[in-house]
Amino acid sequence: MIEYTCILCPRGCRLTAEKKQGEIAVSGNACPRGEQYAVSEMTNPMRTVTTSVYVTEGDEAMVSVKTSAAVPKAKVEEVLKQAAGMRVKAPLEIGDILIENVAGTGENLVATRKVIRICSERKNC
Repeated sequence: MIEYTCILCPRGCRLTAEKKQGEIAVSGNACPRGEQYAVSEMTNPMRTVTTSVYVTEGDEAMVSVKTSAAVPKAKVEEVLKQAAGMRVKAPLEIGDILIENVAGTGENLVATRKVIRICSERKNC
């Protein structure tokens, strides 16, 4: 038996899920979405990954990024490893793809913030 707190609405139902005879039995849900959430968590948990990456020649030193959709929880660490230490060059717009098919998930790593390009005193832009 596994306990979850449903995150699909503000109600936050306390769910209990248990495999019985090859089926997953869920209790504690106030709506069908809670049951779907618990089944998904038991069979194929998914997460949207958010982090930040370094920016060069920008008005900000870092830009926030996220996966374009939820990815398998087992791939989260690999997504973070691909983003770690990454440097992108400004300018950036919201939604710009920074890594296509990140960690082989079929989803992209995208910018979630606009970064304006600025020139340093040492470089002629």
